[in-house]
Amino acid sequence: MRSSDVFLLRRCQILLASARGEWVPRIAATLGCNDQTVRNVIRAFERAGIDACLTVRSRRPHRLRTKVDAVAAENLRALLHRSPRTFGKATSIWTLELAAEVSFAEGITPERVSDETIRTALTRLGVRWKRAKKWMTSPDPAYARKKGRATD
Repeated sequence: MRSSDVFLLRRCQILLASARGEWVPRIAATLGCNDQTVRNVIRAFERAGIDACLTVRSRRPHRLRTKVDAVAAENLRALLHRSPRTFGKATSIWTLELAAEVSFAEGITPERVSDETIRTALTRLGVRWKRAKKWMTSPDPAYARKKGRATD
């Protein structure tokens, strides 16, 4: 009861009050917390014991809730190996926003997702997204020679 750790103190108070036979709403009102918090602590104690109940665990979700699942991500990878022009776009360079638009139009994603969602899905596949570079070229047969002279 003299712990400086608020988490530990609150849980100990909940367990002691429950052991005295106090009702959940009264414990919650006394400690200034929610009824469901008290129920969660008591259930954790009953399920896992005192040590597990008094240990702080991560509050992060245990699974990712992604809008692009593994199958859709693989389909997205295949999509990016094709030219945007095959989908009626005026450019030959993929952007994340364009990939999001086409993936929705092609039914890869169930709804229009953000470009960051596309980037995250590609990262999970191990694909690094870099900005496309436009290289200037010319139909002139002597272009390489001329360019070499200009950049020397």
